[in-house]
Amino acid sequence: MASITANISNVRYQKIEDCEATNEGLYKFYAAVMIVIFILALPLNASVLHLFIFKLKFWKSNSNNIFLFNLVLADILLLFCLPIKAHNYIIGQRRSKNDAVCKAMLFMLFLNRGASIAFLTVTSIDRYFNVVHPGRKNLLKVLKKSPHISILIWVFLLPLTIPTMLKTFECCNSHGPDGEDPTDDTVIKDLVDSMREVVFFSQIVIPFIILVYCTVRIVNRLRKKTVGDRTKLKRAVFLVTTVMVVFSFCFLPCTIARMVLLIIRVQDADDTIQDKAAVAFDGLMVLSYMDCLLDPLVYCFCSTKFKALYLSNYFSCCVEVPPEQLNSSSGNTTHPKRSNVI
Repeated sequence: MASITANISNVRYQKIEDCEATNEGLYKFYAAVMIVIFILALPLNASVLHLFIFKLKFWKSNSNNIFLFNLVLADILLLFCLPIKAHNYIIGQRRSKNDAVCKAMLFMLFLNRGASIAFLTVTSIDRYFNVVHPGRKNLLKVLKKSPHISILIWVFLLPLTIPTMLKTFECCNSHGPDGEDPTDDTVIKDLVDSMREVVFFSQIVIPFIILVYCTVRIVNRLRKKTVGDRTKLKRAVFLVTTVMVVFSFCFLPCTIARMVLLIIRVQDADDTIQDKAAVAFDGLMVLSYMDCLLDPLVYCFCSTKFKALYLSNYFSCCVEVPPEQLNSSSGNTTHPKRSNVI
């Protein structure tokens, strides 16, 4: 009994600003998950990126290939951050103690995750116009014929990453108790904290609302169709629904966890509760990185044309693809012509 009491007394809950991984075993599990995601997602995204550049020549296409290319590119750039983050977790740190490395990591994580969500959202909007308003001209249809909209999205996201680097965001120190640093101006600190949280939540909540609206409208439109192949219509409904499910699975849990953590911080709860909330938030952020693995599966491999192109290029010795099905220079079907549902 005495030994149990001694063990309990030795359990140390640090303030979450210290950036120490208090539950080292759990953080090593988080690191293992990130390493697995990296190992599986990197070759998958790299091979898809190769097809977009050398086979599909995305810049010449009038389809949404340019958006999908940028989505895969953002996912790859995000994946390169995972080994560094995993290393920090393994050595018992929630972030690097090197300030430059920490800020660089935050910049890459928020820029590329924001870009991934942005291009996912733009792709959904593009599908919404193609299905719900097929004959209506819109700005997105014009812009997707050139790389301008992609460049604008990347440029727009750059200033949004600045607030995340002003403080140690990864250590969840937003809206902490006053007096932690007497040199801090309370008004400026609260402003920076609020800007950082607005960026974090707006990157997820606003795209989620848009995604839900587009998905509901697309599904309703497809279910009302009385002509066309019913199998293809069902596949299209499944695809757009899967996109929303994947987004919800990857990003909503960490958003809710962040909100709970902020409430606990504002209420100045006990350090033990804050530490547990921070550990849960970090774990759900790791879950959000699953999006890098699921994006190419949902967006690319749900297309029978892309799936055939992928198999013919990387598994030609195992899978026999009819030569007339694909045009090797463009990756498009030559005949028979497919009806474009989405």
